[in-house]
Amino acid sequence: MRPDQFLRALDLLPTILHTRALPLRRYAHPTTCADCQRIGDAVTLALTAANYDELDSAGELLDTAERLADAHGTACRPQPDQERGRGRVGRWSAASAPVVAATDASLKGRAGGIAYVVSDGHYGLRGRGTGRLDPTGASRVLINELRAVDFLLSAYEEAPAGMTVLLDSMVALRWLRRWQAGEVSAMPAGYSLRQRRWADRPTLVRLAETVSHRPDLSFQHVKGHSGHALNEAADGLSHMARRRLDETFDVRPRAYALVDAFLHDWHTALPH
Repeated sequence: MRPDQFLRALDLLPTILHTRALPLRRYAHPTTCADCQRIGDAVTLALTAANYDELDSAGELLDTAERLADAHGTACRPQPDQERGRGRVGRWSAASAPVVAATDASLKGRAGGIAYVVSDGHYGLRGRGTGRLDPTGASRVLINELRAVDFLLSAYEEAPAGMTVLLDSMVALRWLRRWQAGEVSAMPAGYSLRQRRWADRPTLVRLAETVSHRPDLSFQHVKGHSGHALNEAADGLSHMARRRLDETFDVRPRAYALVDAFLHDWHTALPH
């Protein structure tokens, strides 16, 4: 089951089952581990049962999945911050300040990069080229700024309540606020809604639906290249991701060191 399919099915569950199913999301992916596969099968069947209003059966299947997961543990399943392109600077994970994130995108020619940095140490960067069937359309900068926000939110099984997301694009900010207000059918001009091969729905369609269900998230503007630590870190990562498409270098230690340095500046500047 693809991540977007899982989240759509999850919305069918009543709150008590939703809360139980969400931590089992990591098992709803293809795997070579037989134990993880059994857990994933039980979770998928629970969501299918909920789709047919068989909530008692869904609860029993989640009982099975939870029991199997407790017995097996999670050592062989990658956590979000271990996935390709994502990481975490562990020393900031216990920071007690409100969670603040920054996202950014970088474009040059046919190469692009998106990135995010979070005050709790999470970060991610991803390069993206463009081809003949690229669905972006004419608004390339805007679309990639919004893809960076989706990349951030998908780093969590559920984004922290009340998280603040900083963007240096006022246009992207306006789109996020429109979607958050319920205008989920509105899309940037030229963005293709054709069926994707790798996902059930286009990225921005998924993002619009996600933020429409999260009124607690705060999207705010930050001036780019103004010395703001989180924005500068996201900007640096997005450039790094774009350059990595054409250059050969080990991005992991560079990304980690960059994020750690800027998070040190961010946390040092916070009032104590």
